Amino acid sequence: MTGAVRGAGGGVRGALFAALMFAAAATASAQAPDGAVVYKDNCSTCHDAPTGRTPSKDALKDRTPEAILNTMSNGTMQMQAVQLSTAERRGVAEYLAGKPFGSAATAPSAANAGLCTAKPAAIANIASQPQWNGFGVDSSNSRYQPKPGMTAADVPNLKLKWAFAFPGGTQAYGNPAIVAGRVFVGSDNGTVYALDAATGCTYWSFKADGGVRTAPSVGVIGRKYAVYIGDLKANVFALDAETGAMIWKKTLDTHRFARITGAPVLADGKIYVPVSSTEEAPAAQPKYECCTFRGSVVALAAATGEQLWKSYTITEAPTEVGRTSIGTPQYAPAGAAVWNSPTIDRQKGVLYIGTGNSYTGPAVKTSDSVIAMDLKTGKIVWWNQVTGGDAFLVGCRAGLENCPKEIGPDHDFGNAPILRTLPGGKRIIVIGQKSGTVWGLDPDARGKVLWQFKAGKGGALGGIEWGSAADETAAYIPVSDVLTAPNDAGGLFALNLADGQPLWHTPAPKLECNTGRGCTGAQSAPVSVIPGVVFSGSVDGHMRAYSTKDGSILWDFNTVREYETVNHVAGKGGSIDAAGPAIADGLLVTNSGYALWRGLPGNVLLAFSAK
Repeated sequence: MTGAVRGAGGGVRGALFAALMFAAAATASAQAPDGAVVYKDNCSTCHDAPTGRTPSKDALKDRTPEAILNTMSNGTMQMQAVQLSTAERRGVAEYLAGKPFGSAATAPSAANAGLCTAKPAAIANIASQPQWNGFGVDSSNSRYQPKPGMTAADVPNLKLKWAFAFPGGTQAYGNPAIVAGRVFVGSDNGTVYALDAATGCTYWSFKADGGVRTAPSVGVIGRKYAVYIGDLKANVFALDAETGAMIWKKTLDTHRFARITGAPVLADGKIYVPVSSTEEAPAAQPKYECCTFRGSVVALAAATGEQLWKSYTITEAPTEVGRTSIGTPQYAPAGAAVWNSPTIDRQKGVLYIGTGNSYTGPAVKTSDSVIAMDLKTGKIVWWNQVTGGDAFLVGCRAGLENCPKEIGPDHDFGNAPILRTLPGGKRIIVIGQKSGTVWGLDPDARGKVLWQFKAGKGGALGGIEWGSAADETAAYIPVSDVLTAPNDAGGLFALNLADGQPLWHTPAPKLECNTGRGCTGAQSAPVSVIPGVVFSGSVDGHMRAYSTKDGSILWDFNTVREYETVNHVAGKGGSIDAAGPAIADGLLVTNSGYALWRGLPGNVLLAFSAK
């Protein structure tokens, strides 16, 4: 298979799923498969000479066999390994990790070292407490924290307060949340943690069915508070925020490759959940029945998980439209996944989402679009398709019959729409796209384009990936042109909300590295803003603070190092990608080590404070 894949959590990223590209044909089963042989037959084409975000064979030695197996069985690589037996997957995992299963088990003496010894205060009245709740900190997805518990003058004095290491070879993965003196965060093996915000000790953990990259959202159920998360098996869980006990579980889509990457959003007793998929990764294979997944948003009763409505981004159900030369059925339409968190507009009674590319050609009319859905019914009220003709599958080449006749640029939306009100009452939606374009749309005129600005070069891996931010006057746009020259791949823009004109632009600082995995200044991760300061992480592992006045860098911390962790698990930092920092009560919390594609592996959650 090719190493080309695409963006998600904006989309599945170009070169995205090449991280463990397995050929369609599986190696013949054996009693004890030789991992080296299975690797050579199914993986070596991509990993011996990696391109794009594909990790090298050597880079995978940083992971445990448990983590590699979980990625193949439950995570982002499951579709690539679908025709390998369990024994073959285990063999490959041990071969790549260079160690046997069980070698990374936590020592008995340290098993409970990270648990909190003091009983936490009960959770109550969270609305009146400092918090970063969910992905965007508010229902408009601004990622603007007006009361951070720190000032711009404090930021240069930020110091590491504590480090928590995800155990068992698990890498840094999901967006954290800070609520009621606790930090909630998910991981790629599906474990969700509740940590004490002051010390990093563990109150509880819970194991979901698949990896958890969604930002947790916390809300009230009767007299309890619940944490809502989604996993890569398209399940939503409501967990008791104080104990971690499961309150309810709901599967939102039974499609084989359905997943939840965008954070659930709570509003008025309901929870709105976006559904995405990775079907475009295996779909070009000749024996795959392409394609049947449609993106959607599902509304649930927050207290019970009862489904209130499900609205697809493509209104037509897929039907058989033909067969390949070997008789494989072909279906259409499909695609338009929803990768990020919905935005709530109570004034209009709608929510807004951005959609991904179409999987089938001709491209569906709602791909690469911003869509408004009625909050009560899910009915599509309007949509604005900003890029037409974007039908895309991973690994398409001449002779593959499932591929669209005209391959699109894979310019889907990984950003959540940001809803802001301008001076004078005019409202605007701001959203960045993988094309590198930032769009200013009118929510009161069916998404009419008010302005557009080209911030990045764009591409299947580039442009604007996972999230922008906006305060009252400006939008802050990180650039992630990861496939361009490493020193030209990043940068941060501040744009005037009213007209999209640049207020300032700060290129990524010169790289400290010279070559190798993770050596790029691309700023893929969502940014976060407080009064006077915007924070942006980079693939080379730096977390930086920029002045909102002129873009000057106020603070720069290189997270790529080893850490002494509160839970006594070996910890090291790496790339900051896909997950952005949460800020509340004087604390900045960020993951370090997201390395599914091209980044530096690591396994830590880091908390910074000026106090």
